[in-house]
Amino acid sequence: MNGAGLHLSDVACLRGGRMLFRGVSLSLNAGASALLTGPNGVGKSSLLRLCAGLLPAFSGTVMRHGAVALADERLALDSELPLARALDFWARLDDSANGAVAAALDAMALAPLADVPVRILSTGQRKRAMLARVIASGAPVWLLDEPGNGLDTASLDLLGTAVAKHLAGGGIVVTASHQPLPLGAPVILSLTDHLPDPPHLLYPGEWDA
Repeated sequence: MNGAGLHLSDVACLRGGRMLFRGVSLSLNAGASALLTGPNGVGKSSLLRLCAGLLPAFSGTVMRHGAVALADERLALDSELPLARALDFWARLDDSANGAVAAALDAMALAPLADVPVRILSTGQRKRAMLARVIASGAPVWLLDEPGNGLDTASLDLLGTAVAKHLAGGGIVVTASHQPLPLGAPVILSLTDHLPDPPHLLYPGEWDA
């Protein structure tokens, strides 16, 4: 993962005709982390999706070096499949290493549930399954949107261990989290510092301005 990188330069995000933020720059290399802060609705989730390539930047540039794995409110696992098979589907698409799914299940203490259909999992188990999907992907860049929501203390410890191991191995973590995570010395990116001034809606005639 030594070649991992995520670089944003003067990025702005437009959603539904509303400018959420502008002028966001961030540069992360192997082993680095960033914590996104700001009140609900300020655009933290949108910025993570923009980093993942799921949203276009209205302006500015986003450069990624290495694959990206996103964990947000979407489970993204087939609810009818046993957990291990649902994770294996994504692991094969990600061309993950042999044993990646088993290791991810162990990391999130889900191995005893490997043969249980995803739809039967509890809320906390489903959240751990989502994190296991990220771990199994082998992606060097992790984008985590409130990864601790729905987790008990023991599960938060598992998440913290996984994050610390990923960073120690040269991975990158960008997260919006109200729970403390072992991010080392993260870059703190407050989106309240990047709100449009004054906030306003953009209309079609302004979009190319």
